[in-house]
Amino acid sequence: MVGVLGVTVLASATAVSGDAVEAAESRSFITSDGARLHYLEAGPAEGQTVLFVPGWTMPGWIFQAQIDALSDRFHVLALDPRGQGESEVTRFGYTHERRGRDIGELIDHAATGRVVLVGWSLGVLDTLAWVAGAGDDRVAGLVLIDNSIGEEPAPRAAGGDRPAGPAALTETERHDRRAAFVASMFARDPGADYRVRLTDQALRMAPEDERRLLAYDVPREYWRAAVHSTDRPVLYVVRPRWRAQGENLVRTHADARMDVFEDAGHALFVDEAERFNRLLIDFLDGPVAARETVH
Repeated sequence: MVGVLGVTVLASATAVSGDAVEAAESRSFITSDGARLHYLEAGPAEGQTVLFVPGWTMPGWIFQAQIDALSDRFHVLALDPRGQGESEVTRFGYTHERRGRDIGELIDHAATGRVVLVGWSLGVLDTLAWVAGAGDDRVAGLVLIDNSIGEEPAPRAAGGDRPAGPAALTETERHDRRAAFVASMFARDPGADYRVRLTDQALRMAPEDERRLLAYDVPREYWRAAVHSTDRPVLYVVRPRWRAQGENLVRTHADARMDVFEDAGHALFVDEAERFNRLLIDFLDGPVAARETVH
């Protein structure tokens, strides 16, 4: 274990994050800078590890349907990034370098061999930050969900993917805006209870730290270079907004493919869970398994 001072903490397998993920164990570890990070773990330890990294302010249990679908065969981890889910709300570490290092330290702590990283939204950037800093020795494949990856064309501003408005809000205004942001992530309403639970967990971080996460101070070419720094299989799963970037990725990367969800919301793996799960399992059983067999 490199740079991690972690001790695993076990909890009931039937009471994780408000009963959101019944098949997973609740665990935590301590990062090299002293933060306690929470994650979910399910499936056989000897299986291919698949690590899910959620988006801005979101908890790992948003990948409930994927944990349920994969955990019979695969070793599944779902991270609560610092300040999110049940992880410690630190007052430090909200940079792309540190968030990427957190992913790497969880891999060192909880996984053996190479890992398939599944990043969604801000989790795409955090995942690529780790690859940019650490290389791809521990990478079996990348699944990048619904965010720009630095390819052309550059994105134009679009409503719904990020909260808008002034930095200084009352608590009521902040709650209402976050609730609207959560609702906007879905094309198919997952239900009021689900949205309330997600909204409550999405408000744990200090507003100034939330804003830091929306303004990583690197040129967009940094993310493209990270994707192209590895020849491991890449799956880019997006809405039509990112189709052109995906076409350029497939054209210029040696082992990349794209799938476009035409009618889903930003949380497309929730809106169309069965389709996404089939796509992910096909990627694991196909390109990833083929490359791992060679290695």
